[in-house]
Amino acid sequence: MDNLGPGLGIDAIPFAHPELEKWRTNFTGVQALHKPTNMLVTGAVDDLWENARGELIVVDYKSTAKAAEITELNEEWHAGYKRQVEIYQWLLRQNGFKVSPTAYWVYANGDAAADEFDQTLRFRMTVIAYDGRDDWVEPHIMAARECLLNDTPPAPATKCPHCSFAAERLAYAAKAN
Repeated sequence: MDNLGPGLGIDAIPFAHPELEKWRTNFTGVQALHKPTNMLVTGAVDDLWENARGELIVVDYKSTAKAAEITELNEEWHAGYKRQVEIYQWLLRQNGFKVSPTAYWVYANGDAAADEFDQTLRFRMTVIAYDGRDDWVEPHIMAARECLLNDTPPAPATKCPHCSFAAERLAYAAKAN
């Protein structure tokens, strides 16, 4: 998928770097040691392109199969996608790279309405641009460290389904004992 930039109307070329395969690998990825907290922050990028100004462009690939065309990422759960590319932008800047504020999602939307499969999947490709801001990253790293150093965990968030599940699980376990 490295050569999609020009094919999708984006003035960019694939970024060539000897560490690129490492940066794409989970649990290794692009790394930066946040010195004030001594925390190692990592993120595995899908792809990096380079524009004519020499800026790196973060590219994240997504896939689904929906009848509707995907043209924007404005659902509440898309906030995680946005934070994801902003972390990547922050990591690359921490490694001394000039990074474009614009990131892209290349969305492959499978044709769920196809009459037959015939061992072939057809996709409609959509490119969605996003201007990221990474100014929130460092304060959140600081807050995460502070939370980790606390003697007691934070109170569960009221609208968090994971927190609700954990609270119900603990209550159920307490009843069982």
